[in-house]
Amino acid sequence: MKVTLICIGKTDEPYLREGVEKFRLRLRHYVNFNEVVIPDLKNSKHLSTDQQKSAEGGLLLKQVSPADHVVLLDERGREFRSADFAAYLNKLMVGSVQHVLFLVGGPYGFDEAVYRRANERISLSKMTFSHQMVRLFFTEQLYRAFTILKGEPYHHE
Repeated sequence: MKVTLICIGKTDEPYLREGVEKFRLRLRHYVNFNEVVIPDLKNSKHLSTDQQKSAEGGLLLKQVSPADHVVLLDERGREFRSADFAAYLNKLMVGSVQHVLFLVGGPYGFDEAVYRRANERISLSKMTFSHQMVRLFFTEQLYRAFTILKGEPYHHE
């Protein structure tokens, strides 16, 4: 299975970039993992919230092929404990999902077209995090899930 994290906008803070990179390097031992960063919209100050979400949605959907399993990282999505997230990933792998895309929207969330294309939504927390921090939290949880599946000692329960 291939896993891709697709995000809108670059990560400004060096400590967040370094953290994501740390887990990206660790993940290569378990799964084909890639991160795609779509540049921020230019002149977004002149766009309404809906226009911005629509433009970002179009850019996100250009990254998606018909066979992809699309999961939105959305605060209103289904929540998992870490072990349950590992089981969820295992179910996708056993179910022959070839490519799963995890999408992180921009500051205003996702456009309706993106919601319609998504196979499901998951939440990292009931709290709201910046779209930049979500990248670090998600890559760490993805790494944790694979260590759980391999029975390695990273996760303590």
